[in-house]
Amino acid sequence: MLPVYEEPRLRTVRGVFHVTARWSDKNRRYAAVRQTVAWCNRGGPISAEPRINDRIRVPEVRLVGPSGEQVGIVPLAKALELAQEYDLDLVEVAATARPPVCKLMDYGKFKYESAMKAREARKNQAHTVIKEMKLRPKIDPHDYDTKKGHVVRFLKQGDKVKITIMFRGREQSRPELGYRLLQRLAEDVQELGFVESNPKQDGRNMIMVLGPHKKKTEAMAEAREAQAARKAERQGHSHAEEPAEEPAEA
Repeated sequence: MLPVYEEPRLRTVRGVFHVTARWSDKNRRYAAVRQTVAWCNRGGPISAEPRINDRIRVPEVRLVGPSGEQVGIVPLAKALELAQEYDLDLVEVAATARPPVCKLMDYGKFKYESAMKAREARKNQAHTVIKEMKLRPKIDPHDYDTKKGHVVRFLKQGDKVKITIMFRGREQSRPELGYRLLQRLAEDVQELGFVESNPKQDGRNMIMVLGPHKKKTEAMAEAREAQAARKAERQGHSHAEEPAEEPAEA
């Protein structure tokens, strides 16, 4: 009796295909399942890197020279021959074009420069950060100066600051105390920041947001310049403290 086969059903478990099927013959069923699973899970992750040299599988390409000059449409064998002649790589830069666009370049150097550019872009990337500072309506003058110093530092770094006045007990019946304190703080730091969100009551708290005049990128650039200047100054002092060489005796 021939085995009766039902159409296999595919299901995924953690991104991997599994197959369920029914055979009257147990061994034939397991063989079919293994074969179908192997077919579904064949291959590996798609590479994001462009194809180069012998990995290019087209009959002809639109070739670009090492300096960016347009060579034209040439057979793949001719393009590989030119790459070998110039001691360069043939890199597919536009795979979806018809025919694909390939360029003669030093692929190792190209990858290194791309990695350096990406690293520099991440280094200069600025993320907006909102700092938070909490005060009490009847804050001590010394504590106020300390809190204000932190707000000044945050604004100089190009960060926003969320000021929260916390009311307790009977202080909730005196919201004008918190409003006056926030207005005072905004006036004290007006050279570095501005009121982005006016004071508003939120339950037992009163909140105000200060925004910096300088952008985050400008603040980061100034910080790097100041750090370089301090480093140069320390090196200058170290050279000045070195004892001068004594003249050789005749």
